[in-house]
Amino acid sequence: MQTLAQSANLSHLENEINRLDASFLEILTALEVVRDAELTGIGEFYHNALRTLLQKLPDIGTGIGTTSERSAANAAARIIVQGLGAEQHTQAASDLWQTVLAFDVAHGHNDGFVMHDALTALGQVNDRRYITHIVERLNSLNTQSLIDPETRRRVQRAVVGSINALETFADPRGFRPVFFASMGSFDQSIRNRASIALPNITEDPGDIISEIIRDPSVSPPIKYEAWRELLRTRASSESRARAAAVALDTGWTFMTNNPAHQRDLRSMRVSAIDTIRALGIADGPAADFVYINLERSYRNNFVNPAPDYDEIRRTIACLSALGSEQAVNLLVDFLRELHTRRRAGPWGARERQVFGWVVPGLGATGTQNQDAILLLTTIQRSPYYTGAEQGWATDALRALGQ
Repeated sequence: MQTLAQSANLSHLENEINRLDASFLEILTALEVVRDAELTGIGEFYHNALRTLLQKLPDIGTGIGTTSERSAANAAARIIVQGLGAEQHTQAASDLWQTVLAFDVAHGHNDGFVMHDALTALGQVNDRRYITHIVERLNSLNTQSLIDPETRRRVQRAVVGSINALETFADPRGFRPVFFASMGSFDQSIRNRASIALPNITEDPGDIISEIIRDPSVSPPIKYEAWRELLRTRASSESRARAAAVALDTGWTFMTNNPAHQRDLRSMRVSAIDTIRALGIADGPAADFVYINLERSYRNNFVNPAPDYDEIRRTIACLSALGSEQAVNLLVDFLRELHTRRRAGPWGARERQVFGWVVPGLGATGTQNQDAILLLTTIQRSPYYTGAEQGWATDALRALGQ
């Protein structure tokens, strides 16, 4: 491979490309010679060639011209933009974007290959002014209905080019559209490509994912998958904890009658509860609602004719692990209500099961809350309880140093 081409070596090829009467086939032939020579340091050559090609595009950009000429123009454009990307020729960014527009798959005669390559090259030349342009373009592509197979193929080439660019830019602004591409109606290979790109765009998308989960226009399956995506990232513990508070809140405040969507919201809530249990409550707008929503996870299930015992158990374990004053107060309230039921009813398998979680959960907090200690002492001595139930209270008191 030659390492640096002298401009004189390419002058005759530049003249060939710049001839006013040069056909696209003749331009392509000249470019193939340069490509096959494997020259480097020729970013300016490719840039000049792209300017020339764009000037000639009115003859073909609207679909006018023979099939062979259109094919030659496409092939020439691909050689040029690939060369500019390889050269990382930043000065060509504006013309690369014009190439994206000229070969946009929105025009039915464009097959998407040039658009793919031009978008990919925009990422390689690293002119960050174009990030928002590519984000907007991918957002648009994500919303297209792709019924016709050929249209689907063309659009998906542009989608992959957008993903390539945003992955190369590694800018958080690219995360959201690439995430939605990974969840879209594209072929599985395209969705996989988007998924692979996500961790390379940003290591910590916690705030972005929180916005997706909070967005009322996003359906529960997508919200839940966004949450799961966060758990797969290298996001900080604080970022995960903040997003967990949002996921828990959304799990209770997003209203839907769709049973499948309700299951997604429940799964997201339970996973968020486990995360809060492990990481605690991080500062943020949703932090104030964590205890409100944990109480919902307990009470809404406890009074349900078909309670989700798993969510109740995880909620109690979360409150126990938090061990804060608010958490202890909630556990004491739960236990006090259960104690009332034990004396006056109803008391059944549900109450006994939950009682068996709340009592040791309270003991594990290490609290010195006097209300908690007095209530456990009362249960320990009360004739309303079985020996086993009294034993649970004794064990909890012992754990509290009593």
